[in-house]
Amino acid sequence: MASSPLQKTAQLTASGFTRLEFIDFTRGIIMAIMAWDHVSGFWNQYHHGGEGILGRAPPFVDTTWFLLRFVSHYCAPIFIFLAGTVLALSVKRRLDKGETQMSTTLHLVKRGLALLLLEAALVSPAFSNPWTYFGVIACIGVCLIIFSVARRLPTKVILAASLLIVLNHSFLDLSFITTITNWGWYLRVILHEPNFDRWPYVGLYPIIPWVGVMGLGWSLGNYLQGLTQEKIAGLKRPLALTGVASLLVFVLVRWLNGYGNLVPRMGNTLVDWLYVSKYPPDLAFLLWTLGGMCLMLALGIHIQDRDWFHGGLTGVILAFGRNPLFFYLVHLWLYRAQFPDFVPRAYSPPFYLELPETLLFWAAGLVVLWRLCLWYEKLKRQYPKPILQYI
Repeated sequence: MASSPLQKTAQLTASGFTRLEFIDFTRGIIMAIMAWDHVSGFWNQYHHGGEGILGRAPPFVDTTWFLLRFVSHYCAPIFIFLAGTVLALSVKRRLDKGETQMSTTLHLVKRGLALLLLEAALVSPAFSNPWTYFGVIACIGVCLIIFSVARRLPTKVILAASLLIVLNHSFLDLSFITTITNWGWYLRVILHEPNFDRWPYVGLYPIIPWVGVMGLGWSLGNYLQGLTQEKIAGLKRPLALTGVASLLVFVLVRWLNGYGNLVPRMGNTLVDWLYVSKYPPDLAFLLWTLGGMCLMLALGIHIQDRDWFHGGLTGVILAFGRNPLFFYLVHLWLYRAQFPDFVPRAYSPPFYLELPETLLFWAAGLVVLWRLCLWYEKLKRQYPKPILQYI
């Protein structure tokens, strides 16, 4: 049977090393969901975020709009967790090829700085934010710089430190850093107190909680190194059980309504139970989202050996997952569909779309992004060494 174009793309992309395609599958799912969140944020009147900023819980107009936003909560934690997983695998691959520790460290530092530049130059303007906005790409960039050094620590130490951060960051008190000065305010925003209260010193993805999530991903990546396909297949059940257990603990944490809830449960409606803090991510938020990630990874392992895996819808998802940063940068401007503002401002579209129109725009945009991802993979194969390696 002849290979489909998608199968050929996957084989060529994997040249030289074996891709763990269940990771691409999971990452591709959340990239598509992320696209929904942003197209809705750009064009829907009733879409908003801000869950948990300084303890706030902005209300939604109804349950439908809440759920349309809630589904996107999977994106950032899985994006950052799997960035750590892939980082561990790529560092091992570089060292196995004979690169020195120093050159690997410098590569990670340069990649981190490149992400900070991309955040300021391309991501912030897409949201009409100032170049000082500290978003998810900037956060990952700083985490890469941190891991350029921290990667030399034993995996058990990184795992323990990451768990300590994830379980206890809500107790962190930064009051010793003054907020009278702009630098003090901005430092607290970057470290652990996301908000938009003092323009232009704004941000949503502080380093301290998210570096813990990336550390958990790094630990998984180190565990996966050297596993045979049979052993990877054997991870399906443990991942599924971990996902289910995480969701059950989420229910317990929300029921107890104390530790792990930066946004307390105010009642017993569906919205009350699911309204958790994303900025910064509380334990309830991470239990739900990373638990869901484990189930997605288990599903990816379950289906990755099927004959149809590289074609059809799953083939499209894999293309997104193989090119996450390219997808992220392009989808913002595709769905914004407007020229950048000359002066940063609170974003508002020239008109609003209804929900069906937005869904159609989202679906059409995914088709365009799929074709662009395939084109970009071809371009990277033709020019493997230049600046494209950082995107």
